[in-house]
Amino acid sequence: MKKDLSQRPSVAELEAELNRVQYQHKYQTVLKSTMYTLITVAAVAVLVATLWLPVLQIYGNSMTPTLQDGEIIFSVKTSNLERGDIVAFYYNNKILVKRVIATAGDWVDIAEDGTVFVNGDELPEPYLEEKSFGDADIELPYQVPDGKIFVMGDHRATSVDSRHTAVGCVSPEQIVGKIIFRIWPLDQVGGIE
Repeated sequence: MKKDLSQRPSVAELEAELNRVQYQHKYQTVLKSTMYTLITVAAVAVLVATLWLPVLQIYGNSMTPTLQDGEIIFSVKTSNLERGDIVAFYYNNKILVKRVIATAGDWVDIAEDGTVFVNGDELPEPYLEEKSFGDADIELPYQVPDGKIFVMGDHRATSVDSRHTAVGCVSPEQIVGKIIFRIWPLDQVGGIE
């Protein structure tokens, strides 16, 4: 039986097929490399966001005017908290955001008009729009226990915080982080005081 030579592919057709196969191999290699890179970057981003820089969204108005409902913020893990810092902490499977008013050993007193005193000195609070005694059921003056911090929301009339025994003082293991930066809304991006 004779073979029909006209059925054989031409050199140009063979080169075209070879180029197609090589291109397909390169495409698959680049696709795999890109996928591995994206997965690695995503994993690193998740680790950073959960371990060092948690990203949180504000719900409610207990920190107005400083933080508004719906804002998105960065916090940083730290154990070095000072009076005036804004912190996020776990409370009953929720994350609350409040301001540090006093640290371990400090004495806190609150006047009927809502003026806060720490160790006998009036606490300067330029971040407040109005003062309020709020929902307080602790016995004043109150000494902050060892290893804990006393926190209050900036909207004193509505905030449930360390003034109430339901929340109480915050221990280090409850701390999510110190609030440092607002990332949403875009017109208010920047540091938080």
